[in-house]
Amino acid sequence: MEDLKNIDYKNLFIGLDKKVPILCNKDIIPINFDNAATTPVFKSVLAEITKACELYGAIGRGLGQKSEYSTKLYLDSRNYILKFFNGSCEKYTVIFVSNTTEGINRLSNILIENTKDIVITTRMEHHSNDLPWREKCNLKYIEVDSLGRLKLDELEDLLERYNGLVKYVSLTAASNVTGYINDIDYICNLVHKYNAKLIVDGAQIVAHKKVDLSITPIDYLVFSAHKIYAPFGSGAIVGLKEEFERLNSDFKGGGTVEAVFDSSQVYLLPPEKDEAGSPNFFGAIALVQSLKELEKIGFDTIEKNEQILLNHAISGLKSINNIISYGDNNNFSDRLGIAVFNIKDIYHAEVARLLASLRAIAVRQGAFCAHPYVKRLLGLSEDEASRYLVDSTCTMPGMVRISFGLYNSIDEIDIFLNTLELICKLRY
Repeated sequence: MEDLKNIDYKNLFIGLDKKVPILCNKDIIPINFDNAATTPVFKSVLAEITKACELYGAIGRGLGQKSEYSTKLYLDSRNYILKFFNGSCEKYTVIFVSNTTEGINRLSNILIENTKDIVITTRMEHHSNDLPWREKCNLKYIEVDSLGRLKLDELEDLLERYNGLVKYVSLTAASNVTGYINDIDYICNLVHKYNAKLIVDGAQIVAHKKVDLSITPIDYLVFSAHKIYAPFGSGAIVGLKEEFERLNSDFKGGGTVEAVFDSSQVYLLPPEKDEAGSPNFFGAIALVQSLKELEKIGFDTIEKNEQILLNHAISGLKSINNIISYGDNNNFSDRLGIAVFNIKDIYHAEVARLLASLRAIAVRQGAFCAHPYVKRLLGLSEDEASRYLVDSTCTMPGMVRISFGLYNSIDEIDIFLNTLELICKLRY
């Protein structure tokens, strides 16, 4: 096993040493702590795309050599994804989508058969695993505790109360705000105990922790390539083949049918039935190559290094006066490399602007497309959280987030902490 003291993972990526301008027109190498939003590109991913460009042809629509080459590579990509997650090809199929948001929207369109169907989600979710379910079904929510962790006892209470009537439980494997890793093994067993199916938003987990469907039989796993160092507009749903065969697709068009007649049509089986139009071939091979790189590095290494970075960052934040941190910053073994904070009396967007302009440090500010969750972490009421919409003297509530990739370093965290101290000194 390698660790971040022995290998420079920055060499695996494109653009990390590209200088950017800061104050006084000085150019410096930036620091990217916004990996929960999107990630830089593996060099090997771009190499695979370039190689594939030379023999690119129509997918599944021609008998020419280039078309056959591209079709085989596209189908092989599907097979590799199943292999990566240790998913049975008899049980699961892979449907390519543009990102997790599209994937969950498509599941909400396909799976919900009646507005009375009961779906359980949580107040921890990214909007992409909340809004798609609203107004389509009978939606129930699990709350979070004062530190932001899920109240899993509420999940069992709801499953028991609606015994046998809950169709789906849809929740995130890891929070994009606090980095909490939810106990998917326990949740999966609990959901299946009550004959419901489990949908997992895997956007934040796939680049950081191994998911094994033979051990944790999630029914639907959705994730994005741009979170795993392959930002070329692709993602995937790994889901139950039998259910996709039974239910109608929400996308219609070329590539989905065996035959079309004047007043009827015969659809292909999934996944073809659910992938209308020309596919994102390059996005698919980029996604697969990034998974291969992650597998090569090893998830034990990735997890170990991330905990080293998180421990250093949280310890450093605790040492700076006027820093307000959120979530559990004493027991954080169940967190990804994500930390959220504010500086007392300084607006979160101003902190982000100063970090960028003083030292080219990229962070994320605001509510991270998880407004209900951030509101709870900040301890705000619904009225307090929405006041900025009607009162121009108020600002949108939020915080600052740092999120690490496998290439980040202790030295970068020290630069970040020193810059935070400078901001505090300038303010106080």
